[in-house]
This record gives sequence, C-alpha cells and structure tokens, in this order.
Amino acid sequence: MSLHVDIRKALGSFTLDVNFDAGNGITSLLGASGCGKSMTLKCIAGIEKPDEGRIELDGRALFDSAQGINLPPQKRRVGYLFQNYALFPNMTVRQNILCGLCREPDRAEKERRLRDILRMMQLEGLEERKPAQLSGGQQQRVALARILVNDPQILLLDEPFSALDAHLRDSLKVEMRDLLENYGHEVLMVTHDRNEAYNMSREIAVMDKGRLLTVKPTKALFADPGSIPAAVLTGCKNIAAAKKIDEHHVDVPEWGVCLETKAPVREGLCAVGIRAHYFNPSAIQNRYPVHLVEEMEEPFETILHFRFASQRDDSPAVWWRLNKEKRPQTFPEELGVAAANILLLYE
Repeated sequence: MSLHVDIRKALGSFTLDVNFDAGNGITSLLGASGCGKSMTLKCIAGIEKPDEGRIELDGRALFDSAQGINLPPQKRRVGYLFQNYALFPNMTVRQNILCGLCREPDRAEKERRLRDILRMMQLEGLEERKPAQLSGGQQQRVALARILVNDPQILLLDEPFSALDAHLRDSLKVEMRDLLENYGHEVLMVTHDRNEAYNMSREIAVMDKGRLLTVKPTKALFADPGSIPAAVLTGCKNIAAAKKIDEHHVDVPEWGVCLETKAPVREGLCAVGIRAHYFNPSAIQNRYPVHLVEEMEEPFETILHFRFASQRDDSPAVWWRLNKEKRPQTFPEELGVAAANILLLYE
C-alpha cells in the first residue's frame, strides 16, 4: 500500500505546497498549529479540494487536476478520525459503528463485521452504551471502530489525542499504536506534539507554513533534523546562527565559540543546534568555560541555564537539562559536547 501526495492550495497567508510518499505503517505530519497539516488530511479525504496537483492511493488517482479527477469522499476508501471523534450522542455504540456499514446490504454480513470490530477494539459488552457513558479512551475506540469496520485503504488521524485528558494520553498512545499495527494499512497522523510523533510513527514529515521540509525515519529525524523549524519542532532548545569554517568546524559568533562537528559541513549552513541533554562536564570536544545564570527545577529533571564565557550579552542563555540525581553539587567551570552531537541546520 502506498500514498502519493503532490498538491498546492492557497490558504490566505501562505500556500500549502506538499509533495511526499508514504508506505505501510504510521507516518506523522508534525508541525505547529495552522501550518497546513489538517488541510493536507482534508485534501486526501476529499473534504477539501486542492487548487492543483495529484493524490494517488495504491496506484488509484483520488485527485488529479490535470485529468479532471476529484473522487467524492465516499469513493476514496479513506477513513478520517476527527479531533472530537464526531460520535452521534443519541446513538449506542452498536448504532454508531453500524453507521460505517450503511452501504452494506447484507444484514448477516453487517452483524459479522460488527462482532469482529467489537472484538478487535475491545468494546464487547459496551454495545448498548451511549458516548456519554464511555471513557475518553472508549470513545476513541468506538470512533476508530466506525471507520475501520468499512475496511478503508488508509486511515487519517487528526490530532487523535487532543480530546483526551493529559493523564490518559500516554496509556492510550500505546493502546492505539498496538491496534494500528494490526490494521495492516497506511496510517497518516497529524500532530503538533513531538512526543506523540516519536512514540507512534515509523516516519515523520515536518511541515512549516504550508511547506514540507523533510520526511525521515523517526529516529533519524531527531538525530539530524536538518533545518531550524525541524530542530525546534523536535525539541532542540539551543539554536544559534553559525558559519562554516571548514569541513568539520563552524563559527558560532552568538556564543563566542568554534565547534568541531562529526558530520561534514555543507554549503548553505545557517545555524547549529545542541540538545539540552548533550552537554557533559567530562566531554573533551567542544569544551569551553561557562558560568551559571539560573536554575529551574522540574519533577524529575533540573534545567541549568548558563552562558559561555565569550557569549554575546544580547543572546539568550543556553540550556543544560539533566536528571536530578546527576546534578553536580557545584556548577562546573567548563562544559563540553561531543562533535557527533552538533546539529547542522541549513536554509
């Protein structure tokens, strides 16, 4: 199963311009609110129409502006899970799920598929309850069951955890991931939460102001985001403008340091990033004098804000995050970071 998306659509302040391919497994569209993620899903589902381009699912054109193809949503075999689940409040679990089989004429087949999906989604015994009588996680499973009972070729999830209380999200991420691994088709999920994307996805596509910046395997993206927006979205706290010196050295005027890099420095470098966990008082590479500015305490970690000795006064303090038990009794006079942990960011 494969999805190909190459579309453009004017959206007021910017133009949605995305071109990517996705295969079996879960792919996340990661980006800030309002960057065009949900609009991309709606164009794939047929809820919105792109201005131009092509959307192809497993070799079948869902939309093609050049050929005048624009299949209606009901003919696309695309399942769309809305943020609020859109369950009918006056219908039971059974009735809500059967809405997904409204075009199946065989009553016995309807019942068989209903029983199968109730078992798969662990909803047996809840058939006569209404949405208000269900937990948030149960409502989510009912909404998924209503979609999956119709055997869509692809499942689109629009911020699937946003309607849940924070304490439910972690357990339900694991639950949904396990369910979707048994689904066997492509899943495209929209999120602005890097932890959700990391925990759920095989690949991540990073979006910024309507543009698709990169598509990478999840761990590869976090190891090498490649651009400032991608670094920010993946949680990098320390980003500063930089200039190439040679193939393995960069100048960071803002911090007053020269950094050695493991990865070769290409032309077009605009900044470097250092994740807050990467600093180490024992590191030999990229070691410079520092002084503590302030300390912030979290439940299980400590954040130490510091400045390099030659850092510009107008630049923000640098973050060093570490587990509480590893917090040194006295702040070190010098900190270093391995060359392999210098993120090179390009325009």
